Amino acid sequence: MNVLVINAGSTSLKYQLIDSVSEAVLAKGLCERIGSEGGKLKYDVISTGEKKEKDIDMPDHGVALQAVIDVLVDPVDGAVKSLEEIDAVGHRVVHGGEYFSSSVVVDDEVIKKVEECSELAPLHNPANLLGIRACQKLMPNVPQCITFDTAFHQTMPSKAFMYALPYRFYTDYKIRRYGFHGTSHSFVSKAAAKYLDKDIADSKMIICHLGGGASITAVKGGKSVDTSMGLTPLEGMVMATRSGSLDPAIVQFIANKEQKSIDEVLEILNKKSGLFGLSEKSGDARDIDQGVKDGDEKSILAYDTFVYNAAKLIGSYVAAMNGVDLIAFTAGIGENDSAIRKSILEYLTYLGITIKDDVNDATHGEEAVLSTDDSKVKVVVIPTNEELAIARETVALLK
Repeated sequence: MNVLVINAGSTSLKYQLIDSVSEAVLAKGLCERIGSEGGKLKYDVISTGEKKEKDIDMPDHGVALQAVIDVLVDPVDGAVKSLEEIDAVGHRVVHGGEYFSSSVVVDDEVIKKVEECSELAPLHNPANLLGIRACQKLMPNVPQCITFDTAFHQTMPSKAFMYALPYRFYTDYKIRRYGFHGTSHSFVSKAAAKYLDKDIADSKMIICHLGGGASITAVKGGKSVDTSMGLTPLEGMVMATRSGSLDPAIVQFIANKEQKSIDEVLEILNKKSGLFGLSEKSGDARDIDQGVKDGDEKSILAYDTFVYNAAKLIGSYVAAMNGVDLIAFTAGIGENDSAIRKSILEYLTYLGITIKDDVNDATHGEEAVLSTDDSKVKVVVIPTNEELAIARETVALLK
């Protein structure tokens, strides 16, 4: 089965075509600047290894998807001869609220519920829906499925997902912790299971998805029992440009001091804080690492704060699960930044962890075991693959 995986943003559309049997990527690419001038389609020709670009005006997602289809069936660059070779489409949707605890096949009722969840993810769900509707129009006979970023975390107990607010805020507005990056956390926890000396049903894992957006999840018995992101992806870890958790009164304090609206303050917390805000240089961990090497004090502060924040969260989840068998690092920073991994793990020697420095230093984007054989807790690096996870979910649904 060939599955077209679509990840639609407000002005972008990423795609991969995956052979579900071999799990090989047959095609992949990205549409940029949808809805504005200067539209561009970037794509890989897998058969030749070439990377190509096309300048295409893309006023909406329908036009963008048509451009993708044209490339997929192109006589020279295409991966398939016709759309008949695409058996299903799998979509990433950020927020499923409390409606969805697993992937689903798209129908009118599903669309309605995704729309209702849009107030919880106003920047993401409407864009995701644009991708779904474009596929429905251009590929009406191809089954569509949705995998939700929040679904994996629907197994959290109420003591983990509830905020200590008046209870009616939950019943009236569904204000609670939802968590995100669920597709990644699910994929990595399943992949990590092979490193356990016990059945996954008896296991305790902590998955560290560290990238521009960062979240940490406690996975007990293969299920999410707590996670760092909350009602929105702003809570939890210090991130590239997001503040992570802070005293909520700070919002009012800044608003009063600088005569800003709540929306303007949230703009600062989401886009001008985190590593970027502390370093006053960059939200990219690679730039922060270089700043540390150069002795830049603000880069050192940003680095130390990020590492300390991650170590505290990991420690809290050890307590929440009363132990841990395995810690996994994934995503851009987790997979590639050996210095940050080592710095985080230096806080965790009390768990009986010793890492192999040579392996850690050499691991950049590939699967590896960082801990020594006599470590009481295994530490691994596992590259995440959300597109493959979505393809697998899609095939499982349709079978």
